[in-house]
Amino acid sequence: MVPDRDQASDVTQEAFFSAFRNLAGFRGGSVKSWLNRIAVNAAMDIQRARKRRPVQPYPELEDESWQPPAAEDADPVHTALTFERSHALNAALASITDDQRTAIVLFDVEGYDYAEIASMTAVSLGTVKSRIHRGRLALRDKLVNQMDLFRG
Repeated sequence: MVPDRDQASDVTQEAFFSAFRNLAGFRGGSVKSWLNRIAVNAAMDIQRARKRRPVQPYPELEDESWQPPAAEDADPVHTALTFERSHALNAALASITDDQRTAIVLFDVEGYDYAEIASMTAVSLGTVKSRIHRGRLALRDKLVNQMDLFRG
């Protein structure tokens, strides 16, 4: 739901702090759904803040040609293809709406069902289905010229 590992760490930390601060407000039910709702909100808050203040503190790290050294047994073609796929998919995910990205990540990556996503995002079941469908269509449009990366 966020574009890099550092932001994911920040979201996780903020989600657990928020859960701890609001533990008294927990009204029972599924702790998993409650924590996921807090985590989704934290991720969306960070994305909104990033749009308001798009600052890169280390511009020299924007160069995506740097990659960590591969293991000795790693296939360079596989490594390069995985990087290109990841880059294309992350760029496409970043270009769709936050609501669509949230629904797609929760469904396709995290494996939640429609009802759980509806509960976590506080929208109706039909809205979740619609966001996933429209998000997938938008992703397909963004990736149509790069489909060779994802075949084979």
